[in-house]
Amino acid sequence: MDRTPGRSVRLKLTLSYAGFLMVAGALLLAAVWWFLLRYVQRGTNVHVHATYIEVMPGRGALLRDFAPAAAVALAFLLVFGLVGGWLLAGRMLAPLTRIADATRLAATGSLSHRIHLPGRTDEFRELADAFDTMLARLEAHVAEQQRFAANASHELRTPLTITQTLLGVARKDPSRVNGELVERLHAVNTRAIDLTEALLLLSRANRQSFTRERVDLSLLAEEAAETLLSLAEKRGLTIETSGETTLTIGSPALLLQMITNLVHNAIVHNLPEQGTVWVTTSARLGVVVLTVENTGEELDSQLVPTLTEPFRRGTERVRTDHAGVGLGLAIVESITAAHDGTLTLTPRTGGGLRVTVRLPAAAWHSAEAT
Repeated sequence: MDRTPGRSVRLKLTLSYAGFLMVAGALLLAAVWWFLLRYVQRGTNVHVHATYIEVMPGRGALLRDFAPAAAVALAFLLVFGLVGGWLLAGRMLAPLTRIADATRLAATGSLSHRIHLPGRTDEFRELADAFDTMLARLEAHVAEQQRFAANASHELRTPLTITQTLLGVARKDPSRVNGELVERLHAVNTRAIDLTEALLLLSRANRQSFTRERVDLSLLAEEAAETLLSLAEKRGLTIETSGETTLTIGSPALLLQMITNLVHNAIVHNLPEQGTVWVTTSARLGVVVLTVENTGEELDSQLVPTLTEPFRRGTERVRTDHAGVGLGLAIVESITAAHDGTLTLTPRTGGGLRVTVRLPAAAWHSAEAT
């Protein structure tokens, strides 16, 4: 933004300090003048043998003696105020200068710089600490976006490369029966479409461009479990749903997608057989809670927090059937954040994962709106 050049803040503070000191000095001199005048009588004389002797000076003489001294005092205060104010303003604004320098560095793309302003807590140090926290979060977000771009490029390149290879084989061998080739191309194309739709859904959740209405999470949980029941039975798993009515405010389609992703993830990353998926809902004061747990392999506690990153899988990119496109938990996290909720992932004792989603209750939303 183009702005008209103006005085620096340091100069403004210097003038303010000097002006305040001048006003205070002038008031002090005025008080001294008023105090002296109270004890100066007009024409105060004493009669001694017909001779008039002046005991105290009159106002005119007092003014002649007082005015030069007052002018010198005011001149000294002016110089002292300007010099002292300039030094004091520079000292007071030094933290702000460091913050401005860090801001300029951040504007050039250097997000690793931190202010680390020393000293006790005050307004400037609170501002510097808040700026450091913002830089740390921004740096982490940029790094996550860079990993997302790299992983997305890899995921999108894979089906395209496979398609190109299959078409090249078909071109070199026209006599080959193309039934199997068509099926493989169809599967690769379906995966590319699923990946694109997942990316669009993730973008939609991040933009929060949806209509909010009253939703019962317990009904959505039952619908998601019923939809994925055939997949669970195919893999020899059991889905158990339980809970009470849990009303929240949000998008039914996005919340259903969130629960479906969680249940699908719990089914796919489970034991080969005789596994279980538990889906429970509960309501607390101002909060509704959705919990999805599953049996499975032991998970590293350091790996679990990274599972919400796009294209990050607990099996480190090892794909099985119905493994998805690697955006399931990333979409869940975005949908949860878009609904002002929190997502918690913890490894279960004995293997598996517990995912807990907390969302504001519908009544809590209404109370905030009023």
